[in-house]
Amino acid sequence: MLTSQRECVGELLGTFILVLIGCGSVAVSVLFEALQGLFQIAAVWGLGVALAIYATRHLSCAHLNPAVTLAMAVSGRMNAGKAPVYILAQFAGALLAGLVLYGLFGPSIAAYESAHGIVRGSAESVLTARMFGEYYQLPGGAAVVSMPLAMAAEGFGTFMLVFIIFSLTEGCNLGRPDHNLAPLFIGLTVTVLICLLAPLTQAGFNPARDFGPRLVAWAAGWREAAFPDRSGGFLLVYILAPILGGQAAALFFTRLVEPLMKAPATACTCSTTKEGTTR
Repeated sequence: MLTSQRECVGELLGTFILVLIGCGSVAVSVLFEALQGLFQIAAVWGLGVALAIYATRHLSCAHLNPAVTLAMAVSGRMNAGKAPVYILAQFAGALLAGLVLYGLFGPSIAAYESAHGIVRGSAESVLTARMFGEYYQLPGGAAVVSMPLAMAAEGFGTFMLVFIIFSLTEGCNLGRPDHNLAPLFIGLTVTVLICLLAPLTQAGFNPARDFGPRLVAWAAGWREAAFPDRSGGFLLVYILAPILGGQAAALFFTRLVEPLMKAPATACTCSTTKEGTTR
């Protein structure tokens, strides 16, 4: 058996923790204004990522993201035969987290919709559905984002995330922090990327994180509002783009950056004057 029960539990549990904390931060911000501003939400997301990795990396590789799993597979860092089960476990964990969030906040969501005149399933109900899935086009949003731009943002964000993950976990990178600090720095990376790109796409970078809770929203009455872009934007922006971004990062790191890290170090060619200033 290629993938053990232990690894499946690790990926399911880790993704559950990540999505529960991350999407929960969005929910309490929308419903109760408990978090103020993008940075606070991004910081909670980053902490959720770090805690999820710390909690489960002894069980599995703690990918917690199909884009990361596929990047690890294409780079040879994991047995490609394990990838499908990892991904299924990640989607299951995200779906379970969405169900728990709806169970916790369902009455509050209904009260919020009633108070603000939002009819669930209408175009305006995206304002509450965003607690589950991501949207690059929000009613009243300040950013003007086309589908190609949204794809570029999600792909670039995932590229940066996967590149940093590879950099933090590759033994030949002498500049990486201690192994025990890597999950914290990965979480900080997510925080920074959310601060940068969330105004455009809500910053998904993770197909499981988006699709699992989005399915819960669809089943809970949002229906078409859960999948509002009939031109395929959901699949292209939040599924395909992160996967392509992760693959590009894996190839960029393994084909270019990693060989340079492993190459023999040469003396610095920068020369200085006797006074220590650069010429």
